[in-house]
Amino acid sequence: MTIWQAILCGIVYYLAIGNMPFVGLWTLQRPLVCGFVVGIILGDPLKGAVIGATINLVYLGFISAGGSMPADMALSGILGTAYAITGGLNAKTALSIAVPIGLLGTIVWYARMTYGSVFVHLADHYIEKEEYNKIWKANVLYPQLLTALITIIPCTIAVYFGASYISGFVKALGGTVLSIFEVIGGMMPALGVAITLQYIYKDDARVFLYIGFVLATYSKLGLLPLGVISALVAIVYIQIINKIGKSTDQGGPHFE
Repeated sequence: MTIWQAILCGIVYYLAIGNMPFVGLWTLQRPLVCGFVVGIILGDPLKGAVIGATINLVYLGFISAGGSMPADMALSGILGTAYAITGGLNAKTALSIAVPIGLLGTIVWYARMTYGSVFVHLADHYIEKEEYNKIWKANVLYPQLLTALITIIPCTIAVYFGASYISGFVKALGGTVLSIFEVIGGMMPALGVAITLQYIYKDDARVFLYIGFVLATYSKLGLLPLGVISALVAIVYIQIINKIGKSTDQGGPHFE
């Protein structure tokens, strides 16, 4: 791995959690997406997508509420994919390494939230002095510079120096210990699916889970048409619920 490739991986990490327009939580922060991008940087986009998708399974039920960050899935996807490609690891082994990295990555998030609060007082200072043209610096410029500082540099160092270390470490483990890592990595996606089911298998959503399972099993359709059908069913369901709600508000029939 070259230093420029490592720097690009650091930039990807910054864009993933920097809350920039059109990138972030719903796009680049997902391990599937950032793993694919890291694969492009390292010259193996297919393996990057496969490794990223495997890591993504653990975070299917990922929720960040109230500013909390249970795990840094962007760092997990970037470093896990980088180590897998440069170290020749398979998806399961990479996953067993990536998940602990994601837990350590929360340090970056909480450091950003903690030290970023300083800029709120700076904005108050600009308002008191009626320097309204400088408020954007406290709201945008300085927070983004801080985020770039605590993401690009650590991630670049971790990718550049950690890749060779992880590769040597895995080779030194031997077949037996490496098999244990693969078993652990194979169990983690099931954990992610189980967590996701906690949010899906409830109330009215249960019937859609069964419909989706039957449709995916017996229709033999690909993921794209299944996704389109799911979106259309969701739209129709929302429209029906809204009509029932309006009818109830107007004194019409309601269903219990």
